[in-house]
Amino acid sequence: MADLPHPPFVMTDPQRYPRLSRIQIPADLRQFDEAELPDIADELRAYLIESVGRSGGHFGAGLGVIELTTALHYLYDTPDDRIVWDVGHQTYPHKILTGRRDRIHTVKQKDGVAPFPKREESEYDTFGVGHSSTSISAALGMAIANARAGNGRRVVAVIGDGAMTAGMAFEALNHAGGMEPEPNLLVVLNDNRMSISENVGGLTKMLGRMTGSRTLNAIREGGKKLLGDKNKPTAKFVRRWEEHWKGMFVPSTLFEEMGFHYTGPIDGHDVKALVAALKTLKKLKGPQLLHIITTKGKGYELAEGDQIGYHAVSPFDPSQGVVSKSGAKKPTYTDVFGDWLCDMAAADPLLMGITPAMREGSGLVRFSKEYPERYFDVAIAEQHAVTLAAGMACEGAKPVVAIYSTFLQRAYDQLVHDVAIQKLDVLFAIDRGGVVGPDGATHAGNLDLSYLRCVPHMVVMAPADENECRQMLSTGFRYPGPAAVRYPRGTGPGVAVQANLDTLPIGKAQVRREGTRVALLAFGALVPAAEKVGEELGLTVVNMRFVKPMDRALILQLAKTHDGFATLEDNVVMGGAGSAVAELLNEENIQRPILHLGLPDEFQHHASREDLLAEAGLDVEGIRKALLSRWPDLSRATRVALSAASG
Repeated sequence: MADLPHPPFVMTDPQRYPRLSRIQIPADLRQFDEAELPDIADELRAYLIESVGRSGGHFGAGLGVIELTTALHYLYDTPDDRIVWDVGHQTYPHKILTGRRDRIHTVKQKDGVAPFPKREESEYDTFGVGHSSTSISAALGMAIANARAGNGRRVVAVIGDGAMTAGMAFEALNHAGGMEPEPNLLVVLNDNRMSISENVGGLTKMLGRMTGSRTLNAIREGGKKLLGDKNKPTAKFVRRWEEHWKGMFVPSTLFEEMGFHYTGPIDGHDVKALVAALKTLKKLKGPQLLHIITTKGKGYELAEGDQIGYHAVSPFDPSQGVVSKSGAKKPTYTDVFGDWLCDMAAADPLLMGITPAMREGSGLVRFSKEYPERYFDVAIAEQHAVTLAAGMACEGAKPVVAIYSTFLQRAYDQLVHDVAIQKLDVLFAIDRGGVVGPDGATHAGNLDLSYLRCVPHMVVMAPADENECRQMLSTGFRYPGPAAVRYPRGTGPGVAVQANLDTLPIGKAQVRREGTRVALLAFGALVPAAEKVGEELGLTVVNMRFVKPMDRALILQLAKTHDGFATLEDNVVMGGAGSAVAELLNEENIQRPILHLGLPDEFQHHASREDLLAEAGLDVEGIRKALLSRWPDLSRATRVALSAASG
């Protein structure tokens, strides 16, 4: 379904939002008296609820940082001072306060506001983000560069929604805390006990045990002033003694031991307390960490009660909440995977399911309930997820890693080094392959066929429909080595899914239509469109099924009976499945014209999947047009076919 037209432009109602309507940019916010900040935060929260109700989008995380966003833009001289956001779905309130208030209802829509921070969109978006756990590294880089330039610019990293569980965050903390001279950097840990699902792991337990101590922080700051140079032996001794003493009250001194001055935890919804803490921290030198406790979905009762369900929403009536659509619906590819995982687990006790904090998105909710002892949510830690699977496979288990295409990019070295080189028996169930749509370039799965097919020992499959997806999952699971099944977001053509666990012959394609002249070699989600065009033009249509290994025998046979080939894939053309066809023909010294249809050598913007496919020429109209441009004499067949259809 294509994007709906943007709702009409409406200025913020000054009657309902008397303060927010006067804030176009943070400089306007800073004109208000500090005593008005709680009221501004209340208006901002109400406006966010109203606007996301109109547009849909990420919801709960933004409600949780209303007070923090207000306090940061009030105290820091943005955009000159830098605020670096982590997990970009926290940033809707930031966008409202930074010049995009009256366009926020266009979020995720074509030509609308981007759902994540985007440098091209605003000077206030200091660092683009869609994947998590990048903020501290980026902010540290900015702090170092600014120190070299001597510009006095302050830098704040806001990390939350589970992003602190990723190794990259600790790599940055380790670097910043050990630097000499110490960088002037503030890290705000927005601790809401959630990512999309509940946070998991030892760090979450440790943070949950922490309690604040303003007295300890006051003593520490007083002692620093009294003792002076931190490098003096006396100061070093007192600092070490203070950390151990503090450890009696705060169960962990992790951040202090890493070189950060820890403040908190404090109530992240008390804007006055936030402003007071930030005022103090602005005066301090060196790496600082402010730990705030927030509630995801704060201020909207339904979102507070269902933090997972209200992480991201479709348009809804705020007075009623999100209403489930009634009636039967086609299963998504994610649903197909979730059902297959449970069925295969029942058939094979060696199956283990792994997800990096994407239980809901990747379809593991049912599996986590039915097979909790075989379910592993490793938090936002994709690298660990893949090597964990490798370790399991070494000991005879059969792990399945459920992961989005874009997130697997973060674990590419582990896929190569830990799984493929050792030929380990790991299945990758890759969701959101190809064009994804409204979340933009950071979440697009446009590269996976290219980066997977070049890895030795990998079997790479792309299903044309729902039942074939189930068959391929069984095929990959039974294959004694690394295998990947890559499927798109959303629903397929509506093919009924069979209950059995049948497999497919490795490397064998399926001829969907016998034709003449040109053979359309279609991969995955583009098979249905290829069939429609093939029917119109009288062409052969092949559902290739396997990107690697490819059906060599069939392609060579088609080369003898056809004048040319067209390859179709929702992956970048460069290095993709079509390239594999060209390499095969070149290897056999077969000269046939090949038209490669796929995604461009560009990062696509945010829009609906349908719009992006059409822009790339991968809908029925675009495919037909490209074929007739390459082989103009096919147009007569088109006219005959269309005439017959209309008659």
